[in-house]
Amino acid sequence: MNIPKLEHLARSNSGVQHEAPAAHVAGPQSKEDSTNLVEAVVMMVDDEPLNIEVIQVHLEEAGYTKFCSTSEPMEALGLIVEHRPDVLLLDLMMPGMSGYEILAQLAAENLLKDVPAIVLTSSRDSATKLKALELGATDFLAKPVDPSELLLRLRNTLAAKAYRDRLANYDLLTGLPNRHTFMDRLDWALRHSGRYRHNGAVLHVGLDEFKQVNEALGPALADTMLQRVAQRLENCLRTTDTVVRLEDGPRPSLSRFSGDEFAILLPLVRKSEDVVRVAQRILGAIAEPFHVSELELAVTCSIGIAVFPDDGVKADTVVKNAGAAMHHVKQLGKNTFQFYSSELNARALQKLTLANELRKALERDELRLYYQPKVDIRTDLISGAEALVRWPHSKRGWVPPDEFIPLAEDSGLIVPLGEWVMRAACRQMKTWRSAGFTIPRIAVNVSSYQFKGGRLAEGFAEILSETGAQAHDFSFELTEGVLMENMHDNVQTLRELKNIGVKLSIDDFGTGYSSLSYLHKFPIDELKIDRSFIAEVKSADDRAAIITAIIAMAHSLGLSVVAEGVETAPQLAFLKAQGCDEFQGYFKSKPVSAEEFASRFLKHEQG
Repeated sequence: MNIPKLEHLARSNSGVQHEAPAAHVAGPQSKEDSTNLVEAVVMMVDDEPLNIEVIQVHLEEAGYTKFCSTSEPMEALGLIVEHRPDVLLLDLMMPGMSGYEILAQLAAENLLKDVPAIVLTSSRDSATKLKALELGATDFLAKPVDPSELLLRLRNTLAAKAYRDRLANYDLLTGLPNRHTFMDRLDWALRHSGRYRHNGAVLHVGLDEFKQVNEALGPALADTMLQRVAQRLENCLRTTDTVVRLEDGPRPSLSRFSGDEFAILLPLVRKSEDVVRVAQRILGAIAEPFHVSELELAVTCSIGIAVFPDDGVKADTVVKNAGAAMHHVKQLGKNTFQFYSSELNARALQKLTLANELRKALERDELRLYYQPKVDIRTDLISGAEALVRWPHSKRGWVPPDEFIPLAEDSGLIVPLGEWVMRAACRQMKTWRSAGFTIPRIAVNVSSYQFKGGRLAEGFAEILSETGAQAHDFSFELTEGVLMENMHDNVQTLRELKNIGVKLSIDDFGTGYSSLSYLHKFPIDELKIDRSFIAEVKSADDRAAIITAIIAMAHSLGLSVVAEGVETAPQLAFLKAQGCDEFQGYFKSKPVSAEEFASRFLKHEQG
């Protein structure tokens, strides 16, 4: 049922109850619509405030909670435009502007003509009723109002409106809002954008070569395919963490525009990268094979993006520009996205190109692992190394990790990238061991995406078996945020890793939760103090309370402590005085290639 959801009402000094602009429900309701009619917004217009109060009391007793009202007839049209009520209870005989005049103006406004109006009148003659009906009245209530009749007529009117709305506003095949509803929501989003000065976006999604699919499958199976596509698009919109939801305005929504075209409204966009993530998620979801009637079918889509208000302040303009961008994608080769804005499009295409190059670099084994030594503070001997991935691009030179690691996360490459790092580290450790070099352990960073997959321990065990490396030669470094996202499942995953012999470390400690209340729950071995705290240590006499507290806390739990980012002798002296166990940083060495690491550290210490 297409019922606006409105926030808490506040009564103004003029007697008008105001609220935030309505936001339509993002999809058709279930068969339980009849139990939800009390969520409708009821507007009352009567020049007698007492009549409004009496009616509202009756409705509140029946469970209705959302009202807007006025005893000033001249204000009625403005309030109807602003609040878009689901039903109007309208007095006919009022000074200044009669109910007849309000009905006539409603009928003349395209956006308001479908608002059902129940007329309240003490008149019994047929001419009065006939005139009201001719002007668009839906039903009548005799004054004084009988509560039982009021509730029955209101319920019947809302039920009829819900049925009409479903036929007029929703696509019968997919159950999604249709183009008419989408344009209505976009209009609201544009008004909200103009009022609060923020950006939004429209994504026009067109399936590629669906005509051939339709011809090959026939209409019935093609319709099933479209329903599956709609489900995947809804899941993309529902699960994505980049979609911002407005509290008092239109919500993100999906609509079916035509046979094989859909549209997505993102009413609030903080940065263009958020839209890119949504588009990439859609491309990936649609590209996954569909299983229809024992057939495995592959289909792709093209996406055009228009960002408002830059690409338009009118709904028709924004949709036209998103459609133009989508058709341009199809002309360029399909299965990608493009912004209508040339500047945003250039930036998005640059990232997309780099992501494709990163994918190829993974396939061609063009990445490299560099190693930064970890040093025992007491003996100044190498106690291990942290493996850090580097990308020597054939044309761009060395691509900074802070550029391609977020890119890998956004493009879905972070999991295969993480697997590549683990495999490369295992091979290198096997090579060093075979050469007789002694290095206690290699640390590997694990992303949240790898951790969420549920196969981290199993996958690493397979890599160990493939490379011949040993689990006890490795430690996994995870951030506090990763561990806290799903504590119960994460503890299980950590235990699985411990069972195969992997050491566990919390990276960047001190920047997140940093609490004993969770530390003792995880089977970890080590804490790494974030480099931002080490940078504050200027001399050996500094009292860096946070560092001191972290070291003491870790030792009380039986954990070793590593300080990263150590760059000066005073910093190292301070850490040694506080009992820190290990350090890494430029004071000892920057990350170096495997060959240089072996030559400078392993051969030296071996000798």
